[in-house]
Amino acid sequence: MMKEIKSVIERSRDTIAADALGVASLMVMLIVGLALPGLI
Repeated sequence: MMKEIKSVIERSRDTIAADALGVASLMVMLIVGLALPGLI
């Protein structure tokens, strides 16, 4: 099981980095969107 997980991570290292960046940007947009009504 662990060998399979390691091989999947090794094969998709580029997409994992891009997905992590996308998740981080979505979280930033969510936080800004929730804080925006309090600023107006």
